Amino acid sequence: MPAAPRSASGVSPSAAGYDEAVNEMQSSAATPSMPALFIGHGSPMNIVADNGYTRDLEALATRLPRPAAILVVSAHWLTKGTAVGADEHNLTIYDFFGFPDELYAKKYPAPGTPAVAARVSALTGGRAAPAARGLDHAAWAPLIRLYPEADIPVLELSLDVRAPAAEHYALGRSLAPLREEGVLIIGSGNIVHNLGIIDWDDDAPVAAWAAEFDAWVAAGVAARRHDDLIAYLEHPLGRKAAPTPDHYLPLLYALAVQAEADEVLTVHEGIQNGTISMRCLQVGG
Repeated sequence: MPAAPRSASGVSPSAAGYDEAVNEMQSSAATPSMPALFIGHGSPMNIVADNGYTRDLEALATRLPRPAAILVVSAHWLTKGTAVGADEHNLTIYDFFGFPDELYAKKYPAPGTPAVAARVSALTGGRAAPAARGLDHAAWAPLIRLYPEADIPVLELSLDVRAPAAEHYALGRSLAPLREEGVLIIGSGNIVHNLGIIDWDDDAPVAAWAAEFDAWVAAGVAARRHDDLIAYLEHPLGRKAAPTPDHYLPLLYALAVQAEADEVLTVHEGIQNGTISMRCLQVGG
């Protein structure tokens, strides 16, 4: 069951501290405008795997500017209402079960940033409530490839299970100013994610229907047909590709912050386990 957002006692910054942090981000000449990303994170095994997907993430890391902070819209944090992680120190959350021990030995001790959490809350008109969270594997699994030193502040944004897709897109739009403040926005999920018909064989043949829906989304992204992508359930394969919305919705946050002049680049294209789209996108930058 999704949890209601909880206030993070003792981690909300003072008004003065919040203003100082935001002003510093906005005025720093060394802080570039950031792109936004959508990352298909797939199986937790990608944490330790060496494959085309993980190599493409590592190559992406060499091209990205260094952010002041990272905001991850997580497919694995589902709440009633919207919450934003406001921890000063992030715990590594192992929200997967039955995998090899080496995955549970991994840690991603990136600091949190209560000041940016307060900024997110302000930009959303208070809709995103500061809460205690840590980092689930939708955040740290890709970040361990992109920023392995874990020295950049990271916070998560939850998904409100009661909100329709259009509301998620609108909420994402409100976060666009963060890009100019040096915050890297990452939507982490999967365009096609149906665990009911997954094939755990690494060499499983790609299901034609999964490839078809993934290609439809890619074409919609390229043509900037955001309204169609918001209404993805109207596609004949929408409910099969995303029987629950949690892994699809982070894509809408990455697209919502796309500026008029931004192109969208494909960072990685592929399907794992027969049906899991691993498509990754870079918006702008």
